[in-house]
Amino acid sequence: MTTPTTNTLTVYITTRESQCDECKEDLGRHAWITLDNGRAVCLACADLEHLVFLPSGDAALTRRARKHSRLSAIVIKWSRARKRYERQGLLVEDEALTQAEEECAADAASREARRKQAAERRAELDHEYVSRFAARVRDLYPNCPKGRETEIAEHACRKYSDRVGRSAAAKALDEDAVRLAVVAHIRHAETPYDELLQSGCERGDARERVSDLVSTVLHTWQR
Repeated sequence: MTTPTTNTLTVYITTRESQCDECKEDLGRHAWITLDNGRAVCLACADLEHLVFLPSGDAALTRRARKHSRLSAIVIKWSRARKRYERQGLLVEDEALTQAEEECAADAASREARRKQAAERRAELDHEYVSRFAARVRDLYPNCPKGRETEIAEHACRKYSDRVGRSAAAKALDEDAVRLAVVAHIRHAETPYDELLQSGCERGDARERVSDLVSTVLHTWQR
């Protein structure tokens, strides 16, 4: 497998100690990063931390999940033995994966894969921490739509999200750290940001184009 084309959003699993060039967070070995003009960027800074991982192996499920996901990214890792990048799977929106799983549910093998993947996603979460994080979101943003606080917390606190929800400040439920998670959610869920990224728009330009809408929604949720 060769390196994907520049038009494909790609996430790399590193094989050595890594640091995010944007937030300066030490990511350790086997970090999940993107490359932005040669700079290593963690999933949180790249605005991909809300996506869930679908491992390779089920072509039908992968095809459907990618079709339904507004934003997706290929996950690859360098194979020292084969001297090439090898595809590990796909990052897609949770809702898209759920829809794809439902479409594959008639097949017994797909049903088993769905149960396994759901268990893996649940294992990514510390439910007590998610509950406290969600309560803090609701406290700070009392007008956010019902259920969004849990959705925000689950996305922010996944173990491989690298920063949002996993930092020391977030674990202390610091207001600024929680705000970062809420802003990230608004950007993905309430604006055309994902569509702009998928169309090839530079991340900085896409953020600038949706910044006013993000601020408006954030203010509304705070009232």
